[in-house]
Amino acid sequence: MTRFLPVERPDPPIMVTIHDGGRLVGVALRTPPWPMIGSGLPADPDLLDSFVAQWLSFDPELPAVTAPRENAEALAAAWVRATGGSVREVMASRLFRLGELLPPTTSGSARQATGDDIELLVGWRAAFELEALGQDRAPEEGRAAVRRMLEIGYGVVIWEDRGEPVSWAVASAPIDGMSRVGPVYTPREYRGRGYGSAASAAASLWARTAGADDVVLFADVANPTTNSIYQKIGYRPVYDSTELEFIRLPSNT
Repeated sequence: MTRFLPVERPDPPIMVTIHDGGRLVGVALRTPPWPMIGSGLPADPDLLDSFVAQWLSFDPELPAVTAPRENAEALAAAWVRATGGSVREVMASRLFRLGELLPPTTSGSARQATGDDIELLVGWRAAFELEALGQDRAPEEGRAAVRRMLEIGYGVVIWEDRGEPVSWAVASAPIDGMSRVGPVYTPREYRGRGYGSAASAAASLWARTAGADDVVLFADVANPTTNSIYQKIGYRPVYDSTELEFIRLPSNT
C-alpha cells in the first residue's frame, strides 16, 4: 500500500493506492471529516483485511466509506472483521454520465453567478444540505464553500425566469477531461416547472464548453424524480454506489 499525505493543509487528505504483487488493484482517499471514497477496491478478503488494518493504523476514526456497492460492502465487511463493529447504509446513489445533451424547453434563461449572488447561494446551499443530506452547517462554512466555487472557476449557474432566480446548478472545473455536476437545487416554491432540469442542462453545457469529455453526476436512488429528470436531458446510468457508516462498539472506558 502506498500512502500520500500532502502537508499544506491542517487536515490533509489521505490518498492511497493499493497494490498486489506490483499490480495496482485499487485506490482510496479521504478528506477528514468526510467518508473514505474507494474505487476498484480488491475483492480478496485477505488483501482487504491487510488494507483496512493499515488504514486504521493512521486513521482509526474512519467514519464511513462511499464506493460502488460491491466495493463498499466488501470493505465494510473487512472493517467489521477488524473492529467488531456494525454497518449502516446512509444513502444509495447512482452515477450517471452525459451522452447527447437534450436541453429542455423551459421558461427563462441561465447566467453565471457572481459575487453579488453569494448570500442567495449560501441560503440555497444550506437548504439543499439540510433537505438532501440532513446536514446543518454553520453559515460561514457555506459562505466559504460558495466563494471557493467562484474563485476556482466552477460553472456556478443560476436559472432565472422573468428576472427572478429560481434554480441553481454547479459543474466542477474539468480535470483530466471530467466534470461533475452538483449540487442542483430548486426552492420548493419553484418546483414542478422544469427549472431544475434547465439549470442542470445549462451547467452540463458549461462543462462541455469548458472542455469536459465526460460530464457526470450522482443522484439518490430513492428519488425517482431526479433519476427521471437527468435521463430526460441525456444522462445514462453507469453504476450504483452506496455510503456505509461504520458504527463502533461502545467504549468500556
